[in-house]
Amino acid sequence: MNIENVLELLELRMKRSISFLPAKRRLYFEELKKRFVSRGILLCGPRGSGKTTFLLSIAQEENMFYISADDPLVGVVPFYELSQHILSSYDGIIIDEIHFLKDWGIQLKSLYDSFPNKKIWISDSSSIMLHKSIAELSRRFVIISLPLMSLREFIHFETGKILPVITDPFSSELSDISMKILREVDVMKYFKFYKDHGTRPFYTEPNFKDRIMNIIQKSIYYDIPHIVGTLSENHFGVMNAIVSYLAYSKIPTINVESMCKEWRLSKEKLYQLLNAMGQVGLVTIVQKSLIESPYSKGAKIFFSDPVIYSALDGEIGNFREAFVVFALKDRGTLLAQKDETKGDYIFNNITLEIGGANKKRKQAQYVIRDDIDLPVRNAIPMWTLGMGW
Repeated sequence: MNIENVLELLELRMKRSISFLPAKRRLYFEELKKRFVSRGILLCGPRGSGKTTFLLSIAQEENMFYISADDPLVGVVPFYELSQHILSSYDGIIIDEIHFLKDWGIQLKSLYDSFPNKKIWISDSSSIMLHKSIAELSRRFVIISLPLMSLREFIHFETGKILPVITDPFSSELSDISMKILREVDVMKYFKFYKDHGTRPFYTEPNFKDRIMNIIQKSIYYDIPHIVGTLSENHFGVMNAIVSYLAYSKIPTINVESMCKEWRLSKEKLYQLLNAMGQVGLVTIVQKSLIESPYSKGAKIFFSDPVIYSALDGEIGNFREAFVVFALKDRGTLLAQKDETKGDYIFNNITLEIGGANKKRKQAQYVIRDDIDLPVRNAIPMWTLGMGW
């Protein structure tokens, strides 16, 4: 098969994919478009967050050629020659799932330098892949992250309403904004649905729980080996055990000594696997200080996607803290509180307690509660944290 044949088939696949793009799009896509101005961009984000949908839509708008590196056709002919043909007719090339491309770091550097008037945009589940490539590449490409869906986006999918963004849930304006939103929609009703399945755009499709499980397995068996290197069946078993423990334990952490003994694993290797699970967006490790040993399990470990607890029929009690961590971790500095009598977390020097109706109060500045719909005294409704994007 020659290059022209391959190019024609890839173009047909791109156009077919564009024609089947969903009518409903994430609100966050508008924010992303404003940031897609550099010639070299890496879009990273969790599986199922909508990266491909966004890239296909922007390919159509920007006269760019979209390909997925895991498409068998991509390996039929030399990639550089294929790209030359593409860039002779298009303003740029978008390469999805870049880590599937052989020698992708070298390939991208060559393309970027050879076509200074063309855009080279790529995507992957984790930005760590770019940092592991040649140093020159990480200086050329801007890293942009696509988070999972917020509660605000979920409500937009359900109702079509575009609600205000709550940029600072600890401001004096929170009461006014909250009342304005509550006059528009029954937020508590949608927050309940969101807890079960609201973080990814495909939640409306059948077999949502099966797809979440598939994402977990792909993260473990496909994404992590690209970061860590060769892994044994025992290593995969350890990571699956971590997933199970986090799903069903009331305590959001793992027992390092016990796990190392059970799986005959060194602490160094366990920490490496745990860190890789964090890098691919499967778990979030919350530290007690900004300076931590690389060989640390942190203070607490949560699924990065709080919906996973429900999808796996796990310990729903951990959803509260997992959701708060999910909502705040990229909006400032979030640390676990060293003195638990003073609260659960410190966010930008604000002490926070995560609680429900029956939880004993601590000495935190704010209590984030899932059983109230409006702020009262120092209590903040948990749902307001879900309106950040």
